[in-house]
Amino acid sequence: MPSPESILRDTFGHPAFRGRQRAVIDRVMAGGHTLVIMPTGSGKSLCYQVPALAMEGLAVVVSPLIALMKDQVDALRRKGVDAAFINSSLTRPAREQRYADVRQGRYKLLYVTPERFRKPDFVEAVRSRRVSLLAVDEAHCVSAWGHDFRPDYTRLDEFRRLLGGPTTVALTATATPQVQQDIVFQLGLDAHDVQTFHEGIDRPNLELAVESVWGEDDKLDQILRVIDAHPGGGIVYFTLIKTLERFSDLLRARGVEHLRYHGDLDRQARRRVQDAFMTEAGAVVLATNAFGMGIDKPDIRFVVHADTPASVESYYQEIGRAGRDGAPSRCVLLYDENDLATQMQFIAWSNPDAAFYQRLHDLLEHEAEQVRAFGPGHLRDKLFPTRGPDARLDTALAMLERYGVIDESLQILSPLPDDLQDPQRLDAKLKRDQMKLYAMVQYARHEDDRKAFLNDYFGL
Repeated sequence: MPSPESILRDTFGHPAFRGRQRAVIDRVMAGGHTLVIMPTGSGKSLCYQVPALAMEGLAVVVSPLIALMKDQVDALRRKGVDAAFINSSLTRPAREQRYADVRQGRYKLLYVTPERFRKPDFVEAVRSRRVSLLAVDEAHCVSAWGHDFRPDYTRLDEFRRLLGGPTTVALTATATPQVQQDIVFQLGLDAHDVQTFHEGIDRPNLELAVESVWGEDDKLDQILRVIDAHPGGGIVYFTLIKTLERFSDLLRARGVEHLRYHGDLDRQARRRVQDAFMTEAGAVVLATNAFGMGIDKPDIRFVVHADTPASVESYYQEIGRAGRDGAPSRCVLLYDENDLATQMQFIAWSNPDAAFYQRLHDLLEHEAEQVRAFGPGHLRDKLFPTRGPDARLDTALAMLERYGVIDESLQILSPLPDDLQDPQRLDAKLKRDQMKLYAMVQYARHEDDRKAFLNDYFGL
């Protein structure tokens, strides 16, 4: 069996482990269940990739990030690692070929989304193998208290049992004490059997600042100051696409060259922007929070939040993209109380109540023919005949699909789950989201050490 050091050197090209990476790897290779909390960019993936290559059998990596799986697998293959992903981006013949490859003993690492465990053919294929390691990436998605809840992550206890109860390592960059407890619970593990490695959240080279602003002219001045002071380039985050585009026009009028990235761009355009940002020295990108996954550019010198984020967790993940080379970098939050109304509206749209879910389910069931003919437009007309913009439908359809209630064609597959019919549970989720925004306001107004505030928030 190759040693972790030889795998690190010969496969990944690193001379030595950092921080507590080796301690985590020793724990995993000894068969110990592990929870790893490390800042963005600190090398969490090596904590499961190295054991996967040292141990016998297959390592299954559960991740919600379809957009990144191909990049992760391609990077491993360039290093000579036999890795693959299976997700909905593959054609049916390609998925079936990979199922066959799994059964025939190929692959050391297999990346899948949690939704893949709904597919009997996948379960059959993976159960034909000895699964020695289950790695749960973005483990905060397990928890309804987390900032990116994925319903299928709450079935990971079931998935572990399907795989024969392999050694399990869960990894995330951010988790409050409550989320940490929920991760262990949802994985079906005894807290006494899980060792937590918490690297903390402090990044000494990051300077955290909050600037109170009044209106867009003030915001523009602050953004220009940061760009002028940090020629190394960086990211300016916006909440709304229309605001991003308005500031883009204002910056171009000032002669400031920059890139733009948001969810309305098609996949190829997003890829071009991301590639340009990664390769151009001093590049500046204006982006919504859709930008950042898989961004591992070491020399990002600043991150500006032009609007107040919805949670401390989201804010911390986004500033974590700055200064990964260890050099000084500046993270500036532009705080305007008027922005809070937008976030409150987003929170309302992200939390449909039980009556809304029931009404939507009834429409999908009893007006299936019209839905097939006119798609979500028919549902929107029925649900909001006289109202303006309302994103509750988008949220509800996404949740129904994640819970396996509907398929991609909006055909009903099962009744509403209890989680979406419980008014108390849904109201509690709404209040939690509101409290997360309130914590972000408290951070913005905090006059003492902001890193100390973050440590308190994350229970350190």
